[in-house]
Amino acid sequence: MDEGGVKTKGTQEFVPLKEVRDGLVILKDGSLRALLMASSINLALKSQDEQQAIVSQFQNFLNSLEFTVQFFIESRELDIRPYIALLEERYAAELDDLMKIQIREYIAFIKDFTERANIMTKNFFIVVPYDPALFVRGGGVMGSLSSLLPSGGSSAVAPTDLQFEQYRTQLEQRVAVIEQGLVRTGVRVVKLGTEEVIELFYKLFNPGELEKPLQVTKMAEAVK
Repeated sequence: MDEGGVKTKGTQEFVPLKEVRDGLVILKDGSLRALLMASSINLALKSQDEQQAIVSQFQNFLNSLEFTVQFFIESRELDIRPYIALLEERYAAELDDLMKIQIREYIAFIKDFTERANIMTKNFFIVVPYDPALFVRGGGVMGSLSSLLPSGGSSAVAPTDLQFEQYRTQLEQRVAVIEQGLVRTGVRVVKLGTEEVIELFYKLFNPGELEKPLQVTKMAEAVK
């Protein structure tokens, strides 16, 4: 849209994402990102010795990394649709009239309670980068920090299929390092696939939209 000689840009022009292929995010500068979902640990329920052991293992994990990573926490209102869907299935399969009434009343109670109470849920993600251009530009502190951010200027040429496979191999090696390091701390990790990545970005840019698949929600339950 052009009003008064001012050309407006679409939202997509400000988003550095180019495409999602085989579960990997390809940015406009040609770099790749893998997204991992991680479980959480309630340190308050651990003894002091266990807390110190977990913190020490996590510190060792961070010190062992030879590349940068990004930790991302997503906070949003609890999505009770999977639970409501399960109750609806139980309601449809129930033959006893009294039980059907109780299930229906329970569903109404859950819906009313979650609407009045501000119940939040948190999902924990790890962004693992791989920037082929770093090996051309050189390393160093600035080179390492830039691996988490898209480069400025025009978009890079999309990698060929052969290059993409080579880059993916390198990135998967980094993912394996992250998984092995966090397992030692008691944290379970699962890599997001294409559908989960797309859903995650959709929800980030459309926080009020609920009518979408629940792949990330299902994965969050799997790592708990």
